[in-house]
Amino acid sequence: MSARTIAAISTPPGEGGISVIRISGDDALSVADKCFRSFSGKSLSSLKGYSALYGEIVSGHDVVDDAVALVFRAPKSYTGEDTVELSVHGGKLVAQKVLRIAFDCGAVPADRGEFTKRAFLNGKIDLTRAESIIKVITAKNDIALKISQSAKNGRIAKEINTIIERLLELAASFSVYADYPDEEIENLDPDSFLASINDILKRFSDMTDNYDTGKKICDGIECVIVGKPNVGKSTLMNRLCKCDRSIVTDVAGTTRDVVDSTVVLDDITLILSDTAGIRKTADAVEKAGVDRSIDKLNASSLIIAVFDLSRPFDDDDRNILEMLPDNAIIVLNKSDLERAIDRSFFKTGNVVEISAKNDLGIERLTDLILKTVKCENLDVDDAILISERQLDCVKKATESLVEAKRAMENNVTLDAVGICIDDALGWLYELTGK
Repeated sequence: MSARTIAAISTPPGEGGISVIRISGDDALSVADKCFRSFSGKSLSSLKGYSALYGEIVSGHDVVDDAVALVFRAPKSYTGEDTVELSVHGGKLVAQKVLRIAFDCGAVPADRGEFTKRAFLNGKIDLTRAESIIKVITAKNDIALKISQSAKNGRIAKEINTIIERLLELAASFSVYADYPDEEIENLDPDSFLASINDILKRFSDMTDNYDTGKKICDGIECVIVGKPNVGKSTLMNRLCKCDRSIVTDVAGTTRDVVDSTVVLDDITLILSDTAGIRKTADAVEKAGVDRSIDKLNASSLIIAVFDLSRPFDDDDRNILEMLPDNAIIVLNKSDLERAIDRSFFKTGNVVEISAKNDLGIERLTDLILKTVKCENLDVDDAILISERQLDCVKKATESLVEAKRAMENNVTLDAVGICIDDALGWLYELTGK
């Protein structure tokens, strides 16, 4: 694919048990032989694939570190090229020195994502699998990992390739029907064609519908805690984070800005935001915080609105209640104190009583959050798209198929319908990288 033999550190920076320096390309073995000396005296170039040698990294007469060198022969490697992985002790300085020595021996720095790019260009993986690698690495919860692993294992490619086969059969059927319109051939009639198109459109629709849900689960759901000052928002934030993330005092208006933290509840990741108390105020600084709180409320997918059970409902509470969407979670805090609010006032099923200060009811709140955000209809074994690029390709293919369907319903010639089918195929080939 390329005359360049590339090298890079494949493990995260920092201290650990080992660091791995990967070298890939036509000259990978000769580059590694120049800087690796085995204790057995064997050269890496003499090894078969999936073989290893123990030795040391050398620079001139200096020994830099002990190392294990693992050899992968083309095409049976991740990149499809000859590859050597040098495992050295996991210090940042050691890894950097070994990488620099590899450059001195003839390798060049790998571009970001170049190992995966070469795997794709060498036909080892398709484009959907290539895109899934970073998703596996950055998965924040179990569901995100399962969705990413499913894509890496070819679930998206399998679904798209199945649809491609059906569209190719459909295009061939159009040709047969156009050449032999008077022949009674089973399933070669306009009604069967439309049924096939409708079925494929339904599969496209399922993919696009699941995309937003899958994206929220993978990237994290924006969740904001709102309420008027001193109702216990910051205490609740700390309970959910299981650490003192927000400053808590008895002084109303302590929180003047949005405080963010990532929280994993069960298999759902929340990007949780504690906000300034929402109330009418003449203080310019506090008003700026209130405006940011309202903006955050309007932008978040999930809203937890906190009210103080021990204080009578007032205009600030009513103002907040009017801002809330129907799926907002109502938290009635300070349940350990004498109650001044009737729960029946809230006309929603998403109501829970807690005492954030005493850690009472937090488990019930957690269950309600999971029930509200969990998408029971999302099956992680389905072909769930994992990038905006994939989504755009499916949308464009859908537009082409809708045009094909419209053409058939308007009795346009099948040649024109076939052009629409070809357009849809083109977008699906782009999705998988073909």
